Amino acid sequence: MTLVLTDRPDPAVGLITLNRPEVLNALSYDLRQELVDALADFAAAPEIRAVILTGGASVFAAGADLKQIDRMGPVEMMEAAPERYWQAIAAFPKPLVAAVNGRAFGGGFEMVLHCDIVVAGQSATFALPEPKVGLMPGAGGTQRLPRAVGKHVAMRYLLTGDVMPARTAHDLGLVSDLVEDDAVMDTALDLARRISRRAPIALAQIKQAVLAGADLPLEAGLMIERKALQLLLSTEDKAEGITAFLEKRPPNFRNR
Repeated sequence: MTLVLTDRPDPAVGLITLNRPEVLNALSYDLRQELVDALADFAAAPEIRAVILTGGASVFAAGADLKQIDRMGPVEMMEAAPERYWQAIAAFPKPLVAAVNGRAFGGGFEMVLHCDIVVAGQSATFALPEPKVGLMPGAGGTQRLPRAVGKHVAMRYLLTGDVMPARTAHDLGLVSDLVEDDAVMDTALDLARRISRRAPIALAQIKQAVLAGADLPLEAGLMIERKALQLLLSTEDKAEGITAFLEKRPPNFRNR
């Protein structure tokens, strides 16, 4: 069975759907590898300028495959090196939009935290329930969540494993767009399409600047931003964008 489905709902937009509905899209290592492979394919396709990641209309991902983890000791976990999958997601160079319905628990929530934009349905829920089974987040939850919402709010959810409703996640800034459940994919697709019409080199530089500067002192982050802007001044897309604006027509960006 294919654990990750890929599609192109628009010539410039890639779609990745986690496909283990019988176990609520539990993140087995095989699924993670297929996800990384799908991202690599979209990263290498110049016509793809934004990607949507979803688990479907009922669930995003309920977390790690506990049956798989139950069979592992520390040496087996070290040899499996699951961090390589997460590093590949974090390094994806194009805009990545999460479309979340239902549960995003454990590794599913951490996967959402790796995305650039998050569209969630009203009934979506988020949680890091690992301490309920004697574990802890292992894909960035203890590091990314505090950086996103602050120490005290993050600790409240990390230490209790409590479920965070979509409304709360939106109020905390973890969800970009909160919509009706049946509007999640349409909203994500609309966002991805609009992003895909922007200059690809500019999008890549914006994403790099945000991620590289997030944990740096402000002045260091501003230096990254200035250097990225200076680089864009040499691109054909910059010239085309300004010319199109002055001529009051849509730009034809060519990623160069």
